[in-house]
Amino acid sequence: MSLKSFEYPHPYIITLIKTKLWAQVLFALFLGLVFGVFIGPEFGYVEEDTANTITEWLSIPAHLFLKIIQMIIVPLIFASIIRGLTSSGSMKQLQSLGLGVAIYFVITTAIALSIGIIVVTTIVPGNFIDSELIRESFGLEDATPEQKPELGLQDIPQSIVSIVPSNPLSSFMAGEMLSIIVFALIVGVSMITLPEKSSKPILDLLESIQKITLKVVSWAMRLAPFAAFGLMASITSKLGLTALSGLGAYMMTVVIGLFIMLIVYIIIIKFFAKRPLLPTLRMIRDPQLLAFSTSSSAAVMPLSIKTAEEKLKVEPKVSQFVIPLGATINMDGTAMYQIIATFFLAQLFSIELGFTTIILISLTALAASIGAPSAPGTGIVILSTILIAAGIPPVGIILLLGVDRILDMTRTMVNVTGDLTACMFFDRRARKKNLEEKSIASEG
Repeated sequence: MSLKSFEYPHPYIITLIKTKLWAQVLFALFLGLVFGVFIGPEFGYVEEDTANTITEWLSIPAHLFLKIIQMIIVPLIFASIIRGLTSSGSMKQLQSLGLGVAIYFVITTAIALSIGIIVVTTIVPGNFIDSELIRESFGLEDATPEQKPELGLQDIPQSIVSIVPSNPLSSFMAGEMLSIIVFALIVGVSMITLPEKSSKPILDLLESIQKITLKVVSWAMRLAPFAAFGLMASITSKLGLTALSGLGAYMMTVVIGLFIMLIVYIIIIKFFAKRPLLPTLRMIRDPQLLAFSTSSSAAVMPLSIKTAEEKLKVEPKVSQFVIPLGATINMDGTAMYQIIATFFLAQLFSIELGFTTIILISLTALAASIGAPSAPGTGIVILSTILIAAGIPPVGIILLLGVDRILDMTRTMVNVTGDLTACMFFDRRARKKNLEEKSIASEG
């Protein structure tokens, strides 16, 4: 084989990295992994304090990227949901789409929770770890289970009432995404009932807000590869490859569950959305990889909308309603992760979870995933509530912090894939319904 045959792929790879965001992100993740290992504990070439200082500086692009996204995500979601609602055209179409989307999200989240329970009880990852050694390493020798086997259902009514904001401005200031979503839905529905003359000025303003925020996001996207490099370097330098592999059974359990959920999405795409499988998967590759690198569904939302409308040819009235809503309340990957993490720690602490407790923590995981902010690291915070409800020492979260970032990246990719899958599913429903209405009209 000639030397030229080895050189042939290089120009293509270089062009790919120069032109494709997903290729830049993957390359940056690889470089971050290599650099993190080099300055980490495995090699010992760099002192720990020096390595921490280096990774803090390298993490600046990641922090800037997320700050920019957090800065504009509230007006973007608010404007997108209202414009998505009003683009439906009529209250009848809105009722059909909105109710269908809500039912769809609940069903897919329930499927994700069921898959998580089946996988974690089959593999039993808690049995792969020396419980006593882990307790001693993390200073958990005296950690005892908190006897709270039952969840209080009396808190659910108040939780339902609290999602309707009494002061929308305070919800905007606090970044309470679920309350903002509810407020946007109420405003959007009311605007549909108004004459076009009354609602058009507000819609024009919201359109301008949406375009401005999308432009800011496009600027932030230029930081994505640098952010990916810094975050990966920070993870590997602090934990090292040995520490990252220490919880391998738990990580593998989560990844297997998420992979099965991706298969569920593939079935929906193929048999329900009636889309060609391989071309569709190639089209959604960019949002998936950006989700993997940023761990934020909200950060990927503009790219998801763009991909849905420009590549998947989804109608804007569907994409601008389903994706912003899904980025906030459709967290299949997060719900699955929470249920697997709860079972894993229960196995590690030798806590038996009864049937009633399993049902109640599943409902808690469902509610928590719906209300979870679509930003990195929020899953591990919400998990503490579920652990307390299940009678598991919340201090056990320390065991998961080391590998949470990697799993956060993976489950966010699943969340974004779920949003795009829902888009394709409801786009086909909308097109089919339009054809039926046209057929009825022509026959009449």
